[in-house]
Amino acid sequence: MQERSVHARTPREHAPRFLLLRRGVSCAALVPEVGPEEKLKVLQGRFIDWDKMDSTIQDQDAKELTSTEFQDLKQLARQGYWAKNHSLRAKVYHKLINDIPCRTVTPDAHVYRDIVVKIAGKRNSGSLPLPEFVDNSLVPTYCLNAEGIGAVRKIISCIASQFPDISFCPALPSVVALLLHYSRDEAECFEKVCRILACNDPSKHFIDQTFLAFESSCMTFGDLVNKYCQAAHKLMVAVSKDVLEVYSDWQRWLFGELPLIYVARVFDVFLVEGYKVLYRVALALLKFFHKVRVGQTMESDNVQQDIRAFVRDIAKSVSPEKLLEKAFAIRLFSRKEIQLLQMANEKALQQKGITVKQKRQNVHLAVHAENFKSEIVDVKKMRDIWSWIPERFALCQPLLLFTTSEHGCSLSRFYSHCEGHEPTLLLIKTTAQEVCGAYLSTDWNERKRGGNKLSFFGTGECFVFRLVPEVERYEWVIIRHPELAMTGPEQGNNSSHVSDPPSATSLPSDPSDRLSPFLSARHFNLPSKAASMFMAGGMECIIIGGGDGQALYIDADLNHGRTGHCNTFNNQPLCSESFQIAIIEVWGFKDTMSN
Repeated sequence: MQERSVHARTPREHAPRFLLLRRGVSCAALVPEVGPEEKLKVLQGRFIDWDKMDSTIQDQDAKELTSTEFQDLKQLARQGYWAKNHSLRAKVYHKLINDIPCRTVTPDAHVYRDIVVKIAGKRNSGSLPLPEFVDNSLVPTYCLNAEGIGAVRKIISCIASQFPDISFCPALPSVVALLLHYSRDEAECFEKVCRILACNDPSKHFIDQTFLAFESSCMTFGDLVNKYCQAAHKLMVAVSKDVLEVYSDWQRWLFGELPLIYVARVFDVFLVEGYKVLYRVALALLKFFHKVRVGQTMESDNVQQDIRAFVRDIAKSVSPEKLLEKAFAIRLFSRKEIQLLQMANEKALQQKGITVKQKRQNVHLAVHAENFKSEIVDVKKMRDIWSWIPERFALCQPLLLFTTSEHGCSLSRFYSHCEGHEPTLLLIKTTAQEVCGAYLSTDWNERKRGGNKLSFFGTGECFVFRLVPEVERYEWVIIRHPELAMTGPEQGNNSSHVSDPPSATSLPSDPSDRLSPFLSARHFNLPSKAASMFMAGGMECIIIGGGDGQALYIDADLNHGRTGHCNTFNNQPLCSESFQIAIIEVWGFKDTMSN
C-alpha cells in the first residue's frame, strides 16, 4: 500500500506530532528534507508514556548531522550528540541501521504488515507467548505503555517466524523495546531489528543468535574481567558460589536492567562501533559495582541479584556520561583480541560438545575437594589459581602430570610426562616453605623447534605467581602496557644466552588490528625481544620469563632455582632469590565433559 504524503495526513494522524510540539520539539527537528531514499521518520506517541520520556531526556534543539564519516560519527555518538533530541536520534538510528550490509532477502516493513495478523491473531498481544530462544527474558518496559509492550511481543513473534535459524537470543526483547521508542510504527521497528539480525558483514557482530555464540561471549567477558578488572574479579571469586554464572549475566546488565536513558546512550555508540562497546560498558558497570560495594556487606547472599539491583538503580551513583567515560578509559587490547578470544572460546565449547543450552557447571567444582590432592597447595589455593586461567579451560579439572615426589628429580622425566599437554600449571614449593609457580600456555614439546639452542616460545597468556607468603600474579607486561607493542626495529636482546625468538611480523599501526595475547610472540614486532620471553627449555634448565633477569630458573636436577625481576612479566622475585626445591608439581587440564 502506498503511503500518504506528509501533507495528506488527517488531523488525527497529526496528533502525535502535536504532542511532541507541546513537549518543546521544533518542526525543523521533526520534519527534515525527505530524500528519495530516506522516508520521513517521526516518533509516534501511541506506544510511549511521554511523561516518563520527559523525565529522562528533555528534547533540545539539535542541528542535523552533516557528516557520515566514521570518526565523526564515533565522536558524536560518544558525546551523546543525538541523545539530546528524540527525533534526531530516531533519524540517526534509521540512517545507521539502513546502512548495515544485510542478506539479499531481509524481511522489511511490508513483510510485517503481511504476516502480523496471521502470526499474532486477534488475541490480546500482551498475552502473546515469547519464543523459546529469548530464554524467558522479561520484556523491559522502559518508557513503553501497555500497548507498546504488546507491540514488542508481536514484533518478536513475527521475527521468530522469519528467522528460524535463531536458537538463542535473550537480548532481543530489549533491542526491540528500545527501537520501538524511535520507530514510526511496529512495522518500521520490525524492519530495523531484522536488518540488525541479518547483517552479513563478517567483520561486524551485533547480537548473539545461538547459544554457542552467547556462551562464548560470556567466557570472553570473563577473560576480559580477569585481565582488565582484577580487583572486581577477585571480589567475584570471593563472594560468589559460581563466578562463571555471574559473568553469564553480563548481557542482561545491558539489555534488561539498565534504564532507558543509559541503554540508549550505549546503543548510540554500539550502532557505530560494534560489539566491543558492549564489553567495555559491562566492564565499566562491574568496576563501578566493585567501587561502591567493596568493603560493604552484600544486600543478599546472591551477588548476581546485587549486581542486577545496582545496574537498575545506577542513576543513584553514576551518570550516563560517567559510565561511558569509564568504559572508554579501559585500555582494552583491541577488537581483534575480542574476536580471536571469542573464536577460541567457541572452539573450546564445540570440543566439549556444548552447542545448545544446558546447565552451566560451577567453576569452583572444577577443583573437587574429594578428588584433589597436592603436596604443595590446598583446594582453596588451587581454586584461586583456577580463577586466573583463561575461561576456555576453567571448566576443566586439574590433572597431575608430574611430581618430583613420585617421578624423581629429572628434567628428562619432567619433559616426558608434560609433553603433549597444553596448557600446564607449574607449582614449586621451596625448602623454606615458599610457594610459587607459572601458568604455561604452550606444550613443552615446542622447545624442540629451537634444535640444540635454548630458545623462547609460548604466548602472552603465560603468567607467573607466588602464593606463600603472599598472593601475587604477574601477567605479560604488554597486557598492562599495550603501548609497548608498536612497530619499529628491535632494540636489542637483553638476554644473550638464548637464541632470538621467532621473527616478528609487522604490527599494524591501527590498534584495532593488534592481535590477541593468546597468539605466539611471532605475531608481534615488540620493542624488545625480552618482552616475548615466555618459556624456554633444554637439557640443562628450564626458564620462565626473560630480559634483565628471569622470573624462574630451574636446573636440570630440579633441585636448585633462582628468581628475579624480568622484563616479560615485570615481576618481583617470586620467593627467595636463590632457593632449594622441596617439590615440583605440574598439572594439566582434564576435560570434565569426558567423564
